[in-house]
Amino acid sequence: MPLTLVQAGESGQIRQVFGRKDTRRFLEGLGFVVGSEVQVVARMSGNVIVNIKNSRVAISREMANRIMV
Repeated sequence: MPLTLVQAGESGQIRQVFGRKDTRRFLEGLGFVVGSEVQVVARMSGNVIVNIKNSRVAISREMANRIMV
């Protein structure tokens, strides 16, 4: 399921990242790699705030839809 469907406070493991090569590389640079644990902290105006690799990151809904957990 896409990261956008994970409820605030829940965690999941990244299974796959979709998108163009440059998009996938950008997300990998932020820590969104297959096998990583990600926790949704909050949703604000369609954006998703997550904890990943001891960092808090805000990504757009479009980006979050490309991350499968």
